[in-house]
Amino acid sequence: MNSQAVRDYLLDLQQRIVTALEAADGNPFLRDGWSREPGGRLEGDGLSRLIEGGAVFERGGVNFSHVKGRVLPPSATQHRPELAGAPFEAMGVSLVIHPHNPFVPTVHMNVRMFAALPEHAPAVTWFGGGMDLTPYYGYERDAQHFHRVCRDALAPHGPDLHPKFKAWCDEYFFLKHRNEPRGVGGIFFDDYAEGGFDRGFGLIRSVGDAFLSAYLPIVERRQGYAYGERERDFQAYRRGRYVEFNLVWDRGTLFGLQSGGRTESILMSMPPQVSWRYDWAPEPGTPEARLYTDFLRPRDWVNETPTGLWL
Repeated sequence: MNSQAVRDYLLDLQQRIVTALEAADGNPFLRDGWSREPGGRLEGDGLSRLIEGGAVFERGGVNFSHVKGRVLPPSATQHRPELAGAPFEAMGVSLVIHPHNPFVPTVHMNVRMFAALPEHAPAVTWFGGGMDLTPYYGYERDAQHFHRVCRDALAPHGPDLHPKFKAWCDEYFFLKHRNEPRGVGGIFFDDYAEGGFDRGFGLIRSVGDAFLSAYLPIVERRQGYAYGERERDFQAYRRGRYVEFNLVWDRGTLFGLQSGGRTESILMSMPPQVSWRYDWAPEPGTPEARLYTDFLRPRDWVNETPTGLWL
């Protein structure tokens, strides 16, 4: 295990992404470094990069963290019960971007490495990550572009990974209490240890390096679209689903809170303006209704022939 190589890559990835997003927005990201003193429940360091009230991005965070802890929290051992109680090391880059314009989707990306460090056994290392798109107004062209970049990123690692990770994403980012997907998906994988350290590290590099190509063309395509109060109201309503998922179901959020992580960085993914309405549904035939009927369901975005109705 070469944790220094992973750390170096992740810090470089964070800087490349922030530089590109700053260029798209025209405003700088805040830089907030932090560290934990050795000897506590959790030790390590991180770098949070945040924008609020930008020209394009209403709120966005691109976080790096590298921590070591005495005991793996339950959220990290649910698939590996034999490692319960072991010390651990974890590092990753995680980002969530919430644009102003409702026609520009919210996006999430994460790449990470975990290592359990049992006292009398070799280290056990695994990787995870992915990216997913959460539109408020659906466009087939955007969803197809995002999924095809994800497919191409995974292609060097074998033709079986994209169908598997796409289905895993559809399953993971599903609000069970609402019986609906959070968005149009992407790719997701967790507890990945096949092929050892080099294969897993190569996989997260491919995913991380593909993010800007997957997302920025969509931002550029939709940012100039005019919107009004109706679209912003719907955006705030759908953002409520994002909050519900992150606080109820997301393993990353649970891991951070259970392990004693930095709360400000963990909750940076929350959107700035959100609303809930009691028992509300959009009028049939409206663009808001089409999000539910045509986009918030699993689709084979890579191979599907577009209808041409929502480009």
